[in-house]
Amino acid sequence: MRPSLFVLVESDPRESERPAEAVRIAAGVGAWKKADVTLYLRGPAIRALGEWVDDLKEEDNFTRYLPLLGDSGRPVLAQKGAAELDDLGESPIKFELVDDAELARRMAGARHVMRF
Repeated sequence: MRPSLFVLVESDPRESERPAEAVRIAAGVGAWKKADVTLYLRGPAIRALGEWVDDLKEEDNFTRYLPLLGDSGRPVLAQKGAAELDDLGESPIKFELVDDAELARRMAGARHVMRF
């Protein structure tokens, strides 16, 4: 069984480069195919899934690397019920909404967790 990495992103991509770096790292580790990588976006980080990411810091990381994660066979996860979901428009990335109980279950099942 391959090790698993759960990447939890909560910081606001309009104010910090950390969400973009998290996406780049998750895509890079996933590309090795030696670990199962799950990306979870919570609160303001959900803006990275939006149709327009031009106002986000390091926006090229979102347009370049999020599609790689979306095509990896493991869905990008997002916080169910988050207010930011209303402002996404047509997201170019396939994602799955999960509640806090499911988040806890998935994080508990991961071998490694990175938080941004």
